[in-house]
Amino acid sequence: MPTATCPALLLSAPASGHGKTTLTAGLARYHRNQGRKVRVFKTGPDFLDPMILERASGQPVYQLDLWMVGEPACKQLLWQAAREADLILIEGVMGLFDGTPSSADLAQRFGVPVLALIDADAMAQTFGAVAYGLANYRRGLPFAGVLANRVASPGHGELLAESLPPGLRYFGGLREHACIALPDRHLGLVQAEEVADLETRLEAAATAVGETDLAHLPSPVSFTADPPVTPPRPLAGVCIGIARDSAFSFLYQGNLDLLRAMGAELHFFSPLRDADLPAVDSLYLPGGYPELHLEELTGNASMTAALHRHHEAGKPLYAECGGLLYLLESLTDKQGRRAAMAGLLPGHAVLQPRLAGLGMQSAPLPEGELRGHTFHHSKLETPLHPLVHGKRQRGDRPGEAVYRMGRLTASYLHLYFPSNPEAVARLFMP
Repeated sequence: MPTATCPALLLSAPASGHGKTTLTAGLARYHRNQGRKVRVFKTGPDFLDPMILERASGQPVYQLDLWMVGEPACKQLLWQAAREADLILIEGVMGLFDGTPSSADLAQRFGVPVLALIDADAMAQTFGAVAYGLANYRRGLPFAGVLANRVASPGHGELLAESLPPGLRYFGGLREHACIALPDRHLGLVQAEEVADLETRLEAAATAVGETDLAHLPSPVSFTADPPVTPPRPLAGVCIGIARDSAFSFLYQGNLDLLRAMGAELHFFSPLRDADLPAVDSLYLPGGYPELHLEELTGNASMTAALHRHHEAGKPLYAECGGLLYLLESLTDKQGRRAAMAGLLPGHAVLQPRLAGLGMQSAPLPEGELRGHTFHHSKLETPLHPLVHGKRQRGDRPGEAVYRMGRLTASYLHLYFPSNPEAVARLFMP
């Protein structure tokens, strides 16, 4: 089995909101500025953090998840990155031990040292207790040390460092700077393309990271994987149109790579700006933020007409989450503004003040079962009877409904295509 070695670090925290993405992005940009090739991965099914991390590193960002992606595919992704990179960074999800599998599971499985970022605002010696718990909660976890965030002063930093027990390394602290914080909204961070001063923030974060012990490369890690296998090309000659703009942007790089590897020709278009669809055999409407662009979507009547012609011609159309909302009769945002959508599917959706769906699920489609996740703030009312329901990773309750009308398939689920390439090929095959 071939082996590749590369310095690597998994960045985690006690919980969400401690600044993992800012730290990971700053660290990636710092080492990129030193002339190093940095490959960054995101633990779990997140779409928004990878947008920031890709801008920071200048390299594509892929998901790592032992359930959704699968251990063999995770091994393959890490091995390929280690062959070409000078540094591998993995941003964890939620808290270090949260979820099944967790960031800690991933780190332990592949022997990647963990750096814990702890928000030390309004904290002193308790910092040491939190750090000790993270480092020792699980036996055998490779633990590199801790970094403090939102350090108020040099004296505060000294208190934090002194609170650590012997043998637990302190990598330093980041002062609280408004210029490096990343803005957020419902579902997560604001999309990279919408942050006008993102480059300034990334450079400021890189400068702050460079003043800590993270300026030095971490220890090398050896990664092994089976030699890659060239997939079959069942979609050779098939043209797939993919919506991609600020309203529809939740796209896994792994999904796009797989479609291309299976021979598909991808054509990207914007439901916000384009008057017509490209000449394609199949359509893919991913998730995103249609609720933030109601007027533009409603006003683009020619695009709506093009979608109807595509569907009425019996061509495949796959829509997930935001794509599903776009195909309904109407969508109401959090302020109560209701707008007409494309009207291919009967039903109406309303944004909620809190999360309405969250968690890992698989979709047992007639084409084959695919894994993915759900994460949405809207509720849907429709007279349609579901084709199937998602199967939750945890618990026996039915998951998200999957709807089908002719060759149109739609659901709140975000599916990870490499979890079943054969099913994906059948889904998009004309």
